[in-house]
Amino acid sequence: MALAYNKENALNAICPYFTMFPLEYPTKVLKKHRRERPVVFDPFCGRGTTLFAARNFELRAWGIDSSPVAVSIAKAKLACCDANVPLEMAARLIAETDPQEIPESNFFRTAYHARTLRDICALREALLQLEVETDASVILRAATLGCLHGPLPKNTENAGYFSNQMPRTYASKPDYAVRYWKERGSKAPRIDVLRVLRRKIERLTGLANKSPNCFSQVVHGDAQSGDVFQTIGAAPSIVITSPPYYGMRTYVQDQWLRNWFLGGPDHVDYSAGPQLDHGGKDAFARSLGTVWRNVGGLASSTESLHMYVRFGIIPSAAVNAKEIFRNSLEESGINWRLVSVRAADSADAGKRQADQMKADSAAAVEFDFHVERI
Repeated sequence: MALAYNKENALNAICPYFTMFPLEYPTKVLKKHRRERPVVFDPFCGRGTTLFAARNFELRAWGIDSSPVAVSIAKAKLACCDANVPLEMAARLIAETDPQEIPESNFFRTAYHARTLRDICALREALLQLEVETDASVILRAATLGCLHGPLPKNTENAGYFSNQMPRTYASKPDYAVRYWKERGSKAPRIDVLRVLRRKIERLTGLANKSPNCFSQVVHGDAQSGDVFQTIGAAPSIVITSPPYYGMRTYVQDQWLRNWFLGGPDHVDYSAGPQLDHGGKDAFARSLGTVWRNVGGLASSTESLHMYVRFGIIPSAAVNAKEIFRNSLEESGINWRLVSVRAADSADAGKRQADQMKADSAAAVEFDFHVERI
């Protein structure tokens, strides 16, 4: 059985995310190195699967990501609290907050019942105005992101999401969603926000277990920036990561609704934001090489440094994934030795990252690379 279906790993699934590698991948790596008690690092941490695996092994771990949505989810993987605390916080914030900004677009009026949207906006504004972040607020925010949109059951008493019918891993574009709902006569029922959150949070087995890390060890920033790496408080010896796939440029737009909840605009923002340069395979290799150079600079020069990287391309890119990765290592200026490379589909049980993508990306070519600094 895949680790994703093990109830002890429910926290790792607190928010469905569009691109991710399976928990099996970092777990297998850390089993191999656990006696060394490594410091774990992921410069493209996404929803924090590597960090969660490190937590399971009681290892110190740090992560960086440029997406505020990814950072909010990843922080939850390092948080710990009694499940009742974020639930009590949610009830208090909804009761005490009179939201000043409730979107009135066709999308929001069709995606959510008016009362449900009011409660969502109350949570949004209250969490944005918090002066002090706590483990409970981190869990509440990530859980709300995980419930913001998803499938609509026939019986709304069993609802696991707040919205009208939507995908759970990414947000539909507004115009498409409104047409879809109107063509099918689909109306958003009133959903009890607190009931849905309770169903979500009470299932997070092990949430109260002590974590060897603090949620602040997930840093929001661009891994191409050396300044961001200066905020990392430990020298890593194991890096487990999966950079954005070459040709995949819609990470930000696919999470536009969750980004709104975190204070972003109430519409799709098509600006690129900080990300690797997709202006050609050479430009991509250079920008990825910058990250590897920053990783090498952060690690101790006297200790071993292993990197385990799952990397791939989408089919339409029509380039060689192995070549791009090897070129990125050369661009870093660090002496790396390629220990092994193999196809990701034979490396692990469970779903691959490509399997989580849209239908036209299902055949993405993925490889698992193991390199060591020499």
